[in-house]
Amino acid sequence: MAYATTNPWTGEVIKTFPDATDAEVTGAIARAHNTFTTWRNVSFSQRGEILQNAANLLREQKDEFARLLTLEMGKLYSEALAEVELSAQIFEYYVKNAEKLLAPEILPVANPQEATAKIVHEPLGVLLAIEPWNFPYYQIARIIAPQLSAGNTILLKHASNVPQSAARFEKLMHDAGLPDGGFINLYAARHHIEQILNDPRVQGVALTGSEGAGATVAAQAAKALKKSTLELGGADAFIVLADADLDKTAKWAVFGRHWNGGQVCVSSKRMIIVDDVYDAFLERYTAGVAALKAGDPLDPATTLAPLSSQQAADEVKEKIQLAISHGAQALEVGPKVPGQGAFVQPTILTEVTPDNPAYYMEFFGPVSMILRAKDDDDAVRIANDSPFGLGGSIFTRDTARGAELATKVSTGMVYINHPTRVKADLPFGGVRRSGYGRELTGLGIKEFVNHKLISVVDIDTEF
Repeated sequence: MAYATTNPWTGEVIKTFPDATDAEVTGAIARAHNTFTTWRNVSFSQRGEILQNAANLLREQKDEFARLLTLEMGKLYSEALAEVELSAQIFEYYVKNAEKLLAPEILPVANPQEATAKIVHEPLGVLLAIEPWNFPYYQIARIIAPQLSAGNTILLKHASNVPQSAARFEKLMHDAGLPDGGFINLYAARHHIEQILNDPRVQGVALTGSEGAGATVAAQAAKALKKSTLELGGADAFIVLADADLDKTAKWAVFGRHWNGGQVCVSSKRMIIVDDVYDAFLERYTAGVAALKAGDPLDPATTLAPLSSQQAADEVKEKIQLAISHGAQALEVGPKVPGQGAFVQPTILTEVTPDNPAYYMEFFGPVSMILRAKDDDDAVRIANDSPFGLGGSIFTRDTARGAELATKVSTGMVYINHPTRVKADLPFGGVRRSGYGRELTGLGIKEFVNHKLISVVDIDTEF
């Protein structure tokens, strides 16, 4: 896997790490399982105390944590600070709510004199988390906060370009008081994933990543009869209706497409504009994109970060050329990006038709696809004409109309008058090729628990 820290701004290889050995993987599974046998019986208040300690440490050491994010994957320092805070908030959400979310559920029964019934939610055991590089801490917090709260233990296989972030989060949990084996970072190679999933002590896998990785891991999990959840790609629609406040909408569009360098599964990748305001929106949006300033992600004046690697930048450029070769119009916007760093010139694609393969692709970088719709219903049709179904947004002054249209958009999340709200108290996940399952809130904490029925029956009751 070539685990290495490579600064996307300078191109410098800072530090490399060897892959885990087979013995290290086997030992990690044993440690995680041994810890599970006691952790599963720890009280919610004791678990919550550890998670609160982690949240406190994140805030106390936020500068160190944030700078490491910027070093490894190039995000703006301000965005790195926001990610640290969001991770702390996710921990605190489960500190406050885990016990209530997993409280036993009393079932209504036909004859309470004959029997009672309840559902209890019990942890499953060791889980494998496979996480991507674009939000190195948030992705970890999103899985370990609920699952540690539920009583499970976790093995982490993080992306190969954020090894120090992975190790730092493991240290965070150790410093917060989590027992050894509760959360283990592994520099696992690809062949180790199947080894881990085939171990009977491992009960499931949560993956956030590419469609290809998701398909492979889901197949391996299914073969081993293990539960899996997948959060994969997205090509979120940003629908603009005729009555939208165009000035504010265009500003949100610029943010929605370009935060984190455009490397967000729920960024606004397809802007679908009704014909009546198409030209007016495009003028405002183009001006907003042109005002972005690319540069050193540690510089407070920088508003457009480099991509996570030169390879990532090259892949985006190849997709732009593919779109052009099939008839799309490409407009490079704003001052020329620096020659230093893994940058892609912000690009607006128009005239992208369904016979263009780019129409159905996910662009993971500062590339905007602008699509024209005849009316509201046509905008929804275009939004649903995608293999993905993660998030999306609708901009309109008539919020009731927006909410009505949202019911027709086939995705896991839809926001009215906001591109996406990634929050500790909102569920996250999608449908179709964007994956299955949910993370965060009560939906997330119940993904990897045994929903056990306990029924007390009068011994004299007839069958």
